[in-house]
Parts: sequence; structure tokens; C-alpha cells
Amino acid sequence: MKERPDMTSMKSELQVEIERLAERLLGREDGKRADFIGRVTETYNRAMGKEFLVIHNPGGWGNTLLELCLDWERSIVTGVTGTMDELGRTWALTQHFRSGNSFWHHMRDVGKEARFFLKSKSRQAEIMAEELRLLIRRLPELRVVLVGASQGAAFGNAVMRELGDNNQVYSIELGIFFPHMSHRVITERTLAIDTNGMMPDPMAHRNLKAGTKAYMLAFLRWFRYRLQGKPAKFTHCINVPGHEYRWEYPEVQGKVREFLKANFGN
Repeated sequence: MKERPDMTSMKSELQVEIERLAERLLGREDGKRADFIGRVTETYNRAMGKEFLVIHNPGGWGNTLLELCLDWERSIVTGVTGTMDELGRTWALTQHFRSGNSFWHHMRDVGKEARFFLKSKSRQAEIMAEELRLLIRRLPELRVVLVGASQGAAFGNAVMRELGDNNQVYSIELGIFFPHMSHRVITERTLAIDTNGMMPDPMAHRNLKAGTKAYMLAFLRWFRYRLQGKPAKFTHCINVPGHEYRWEYPEVQGKVREFLKANFGN
């Protein structure tokens, strides 16, 4: 009779593999290595025993907790997991943060974010792709669904490009900014939505006038709130008609549900 593998041994082997990957990717950056090891270990524990891992890549700077995201972005994530429930699938949900949540983190990351916005190049996408390869190696039955809107959608596509033809990772991308369009790769495992079905999205369709106006007004709102002693996240000050992908919009919900059912419904 074949003996079952010792779970303690398997977990220690996993920890060694995660630590080696952290060293290879992050070198001597001790703080970042520790964060990486903790994040990957926690994600593995969440995903173990589940059929799907849903990863939300927040829009904007990529640092907003799901409960603090704009309600329309939050509705997409809950719509995806709700559809998974309807399909009778087991899933775990996590978020991938691309930046810290402070003014100084933002200042530190300005160059990195500008490079990503203009060239769609991201070292963090390379690192996340390596994380996913490790998880899938260790959990070969697991499938991963990346969910992102705006800059989160662009990041999800950058990860998909790094992964190449890995058929266990899928991506739902809503309202990707126009500079990323020339770099975007769409496969049968990608759902790209560039309109909410209600009105054109100026950020996806290069309407520079509408986009510039929206961001200038957003900065004024953000500055006014701070003067009033009621600071708000900059992304909460942005109002770009057409760049909202609410779950209740028929075209948004219909396309996402169709994608999930086509790939995971049987």
C-alpha cells in the first residue's frame, strides 16, 4: 500500500521553494523578501483545496482594499464570485497590491507607475507571474482568475503576457487605459471589455479632452477635501462618465457571466 506523503514535509518543502524564489527575484532586499514570502504563503493556504483563486488587482495605484474600492469596481468582484457560486465552484479571493498606501509610497513609485502607464512594462507583473507559476506547480488542479479595472486591467494583461500560454490562468479586464492598447494581448483566456454599454469610455478610447478635464477636476476636489479636513483618496475624486463598469450594466454583467460560464460552467 502506497504511503501518503507527510504533510509537514510537503509544507517545509514549499517554504524552501518560496524562499528560494524570493531570493532569486528580490536578492538582498530583506524587507521585500519577507513580504513576498508571507504573501505567497498566505495565498497558497487560501487556495489549497479550492478549484479557483480569484485575484483582484485594484485600479489606480493598486493599493485599495476591496471594501474601500469604488462601489462599481467592488461590484465586479462580487459579481464574479457570485457567478462562481451559481456554477457550484469553490473559490478563494485575494488582492494583489502594487503600491503602498501613503503619500510617500506614491512619491517613491511615481517613476515606476509612469513607466508602466507609458510603456506597459512592470517588474511587479514579472514577479506576480512567477508567484502564479509556483502556485500552479504546487496546486495543479487550481485555476486562477485575475480581475481588474483601469490600471488594474492593464496590470492583469501584463501578467498574462509574462505567463504566455499557461492555460490555468484567466483574466477579466475592464476599461484598460489607451496607452496600454498597443501592448495588450488577448487570448481565449482573456475577457477584455472596453465599453460599459451605456456610453463610450474616454480613457479606453483616447478621448484626451474628457480625460484631462476629469483628472484636473479630480485634483481640485482632492485638494478641497484636504483643506476642509476631510481627506479622500484621489481615485474617489475622479468622475469619468463612461469609465464605470458597474455589474448591473447589462453589457458588463452579460459578457462576464458568459465568459465564466463558457470556461467554467461544466
